[in-house]
Amino acid sequence: METPNPFIAAVVQAAPVFFNKAQTVDKIQSLTTQAAREKASLILFPEVFIPGYPRGLIFGTTVGGRTPEGREMFLRYWENSVLVPGPETELLARSAKQANAWLVVGVTEKDNISDTLYCTLLYFSPAGQLVHKHRKLKPTAAERILWGEGDGSDLNVLDTNLGKVGGLICWENYMPLARTALYQQGIEIYLAPTADCRGTWQSSLEHIACEGRCFVLGCNQYLTQEHYPLELKSTLSTTHPSLPSSGGSCIISPLGKQLAGPLYDQEGILTAEIDHREIIKAKMDFDPIGHYARPDVFELRVKKMS
Repeated sequence: METPNPFIAAVVQAAPVFFNKAQTVDKIQSLTTQAAREKASLILFPEVFIPGYPRGLIFGTTVGGRTPEGREMFLRYWENSVLVPGPETELLARSAKQANAWLVVGVTEKDNISDTLYCTLLYFSPAGQLVHKHRKLKPTAAERILWGEGDGSDLNVLDTNLGKVGGLICWENYMPLARTALYQQGIEIYLAPTADCRGTWQSSLEHIACEGRCFVLGCNQYLTQEHYPLELKSTLSTTHPSLPSSGGSCIISPLGKQLAGPLYDQEGILTAEIDHREIIKAKMDFDPIGHYARPDVFELRVKKMS
């Protein structure tokens, strides 16, 4: 089997136009064009870039209590979330085709049957097609107010012209069996969009690269209180531990080396060359599904929904 040719990957660290899906789609299109000018064949945007990760907002909730104002805020967030497929995905697919690149974007998805929201990662091909979506398996802590749970049926790695591409969203990457499910499929380019900007997250991404012997693309929003609409700023806690979200986007080699980033305290596009020969070299002494696996001892079975 021949290895794919080296290519340029890009991670986009930016702020969305908060709670405004139309203007955020416009920004994605502009930034995708910019990344394409840098010869990127794979372009990754952060977790729920549309309509923004609602950091610091509690939607009027306490344990056992909700408020009318919180429900109004949820309605606004819902209205600016994305149907899949829908008008926004058509525009994003067009951007991927114009860029002649794989485009992967985190969105809050509105289910087209129920009204439940999901934290979802969308994959668009260079041909301008929406080819895959993955719903986050487990929203973390207060995220559960907003998003339902994915059912695991979309825990797939895509076999593309760039190699085997897949990923997990934010703290899904802390789920050892979820990671292993991707390793078992031979993942080579591992996408990890997130909302975590802490130093421990960098350590996790480096570990995943070493553990999976794969390239890891980490991508986060850069977000400050100034990015929030005026009427939402008054609801934010002044002591929230992760405002601003300083970013930390990066690209990491299969041996855990930082190839680009981490980028903090600003918007920007990071690029790095992805050379599959580096994966082969890294697997000389460790291959999680090959010579370092013990199928006689361990077995993972992933339930697939019909």
